[in-house]
Amino acid sequence: MTTLAQLQAMTTIVADTGNLDAIERLKPIDATTNPSLITQVLSLPEFEPILKDSLNKHPHDIDKVIDDLTVFIGTEILKRIDGKVSTEVDARLSFDTKATVKKALEFIKAYEEQGICKDRVLIKIASTWQGIQAGRQLEKQGIHCNLTLLFGLHQAYACADAGITLISPFVGRILDWQKRHENRETIPVTEDKGVLSVKAIYQYFKQHDYRTQIMGASFRNTDEILALAGCDLLTISPDLIDKLAKMDVAVTRQLSPNDGSDLPKQILTKDAFDEQLQNDAMSTELLTNGIDGFIKAREALADRLRSLAH
Repeated sequence: MTTLAQLQAMTTIVADTGNLDAIERLKPIDATTNPSLITQVLSLPEFEPILKDSLNKHPHDIDKVIDDLTVFIGTEILKRIDGKVSTEVDARLSFDTKATVKKALEFIKAYEEQGICKDRVLIKIASTWQGIQAGRQLEKQGIHCNLTLLFGLHQAYACADAGITLISPFVGRILDWQKRHENRETIPVTEDKGVLSVKAIYQYFKQHDYRTQIMGASFRNTDEILALAGCDLLTISPDLIDKLAKMDVAVTRQLSPNDGSDLPKQILTKDAFDEQLQNDAMSTELLTNGIDGFIKAREALADRLRSLAH
């Protein structure tokens, strides 16, 4: 068996792409998208008629055009997979619980109009306190959420308490931060803080029987991925999936529900969450930068659409 096949036997592999050809080829169970990926897909000539049609329908509302295109790409992805697609709420709403809930309900309605039930959609929200509370409200309505840009244990604690379906700790971005701040070009996987954080979250969730699943994300190399073999899900870029498919390294389960943890259960208030975030320089920096990056990616897509409209 290839390394990828061995990994798939113990972990659900998600394709971190909006590229329809890649999804068709890789046949992952689930897929996830973001504005950057959607921009790449919609740059292809075959989608120009779709772009123009949406622009004609909403000539003065680029946000509505982006929402339409997001659902279009999500729908096309769902035709090619058996599982779920993650659909990201506008990152500008990351600190507005009410607006995030409203946007999520609009997405679910738009998918239902395409004949897609809500169980096949994960609403993707940044792991701010306000975003987590939006997720709490949506989960109570039977709408599944993927809380992203997660870098600290405090974010994981709050998501578990809120009954979130899925969280996405960003392994590679934590490693990037660690390299910069420790002034090291290479860090062995045994010291990789991104890998270690996912292991700690996994053990905590299993110890306290939380139903929230963990999906490791943002990988920089195959070593990080294999160090998390056994995690509930891993979302991996097509190039790293291809590398794993060509490898024949034996895969050993690294995460097991029986591993155990000695972390006491944490139920955080907003003040406690804010305090832990403020005391965690890495999480504060990466969460802020991540939201800014998602906003800039959306603005780049909006600029492209405005240029087409003229």
